[in-house]
Amino acid sequence: MSGSKIVVTGASGVLGTAVHNAFEKALRYEVVGLKNKSTASHLVQLDLTDKEATKQKLEEIKPTWVIHCAAERRPDVAEKDQAGTQLLNVEVPGYLAELARAINFKLVYISTDYVFDGRSPPPGGYTPESPTNPLQIYGQTKRDGETAVLQARKQGAKAVVLRVPVLYGPAPNNADSAVNILIDVVRDQSKESNMDDYAIRYPTNVLDIASFLVRLTDLSFDTLPPILHYSANESFTKYQMCKIFADILGLGINHMKPVSTPPTGAGATSRPYNCHLSTAETEKLLPLECTGFRTWWEEYLQDGGK
Repeated sequence: MSGSKIVVTGASGVLGTAVHNAFEKALRYEVVGLKNKSTASHLVQLDLTDKEATKQKLEEIKPTWVIHCAAERRPDVAEKDQAGTQLLNVEVPGYLAELARAINFKLVYISTDYVFDGRSPPPGGYTPESPTNPLQIYGQTKRDGETAVLQARKQGAKAVVLRVPVLYGPAPNNADSAVNILIDVVRDQSKESNMDDYAIRYPTNVLDIASFLVRLTDLSFDTLPPILHYSANESFTKYQMCKIFADILGLGINHMKPVSTPPTGAGATSRPYNCHLSTAETEKLLPLECTGFRTWWEEYLQDGGK
């Protein structure tokens, strides 16, 4: 694979940064990270919603693989800006898949477990073939992005969908991750808050996903199914994660009230109950090599992480 060129979209985000770094550390790739609003000087500025500029840049780079991490990932923002979310989460990946066929590169589209409603996951979790039924705009647009990418694959594009659950890992700001931000909630002992102790989540480390993607691109594309799942298998509610953080930090959580009833209301409050992703198909290709949740956080926080 020496000489391969890797393009990482959204390379200033929590996942994109980890993916960009992992390919650079592998030392056998030329890696180009794309950014939109970031000030990072090592990344290339590109508005992915500008089709002509995107086409020109990718024709210039001639990538072997494009790892598409850029997305509107915040369900609350997706509800408020549905047109913008549709553009970024559906039209952009669909167009990248078209370019994959036209320019001859391989595309990995990062999707989400929120394409499922989470009401009654099958034993072992949702498989890549399980029917989707997203509950909110974010999940709907990511599902529609999948549909666009997979349609292009049927027409000859070399494109793969990789679904992942809620993510955590090194981040410039804890607010950049729905898991990392819980650290701030635990630390702010003066602010009383309700904390979800109902929905079951499978927090997965971006460093593990990045490592997996490096290994994935070493495989022959012909061995890859249309949809893959990558997920850690440890399950927690948000409140249970907070208890772990409080324990590591030596803090109490009396300022938090666990809420064990399902949320009510429409839109972004309609979080799935349990979107456990089955990784059995993925493990036929590659071992997952997932980090233990508490183990990673103990090391990260003790080493001065936020």
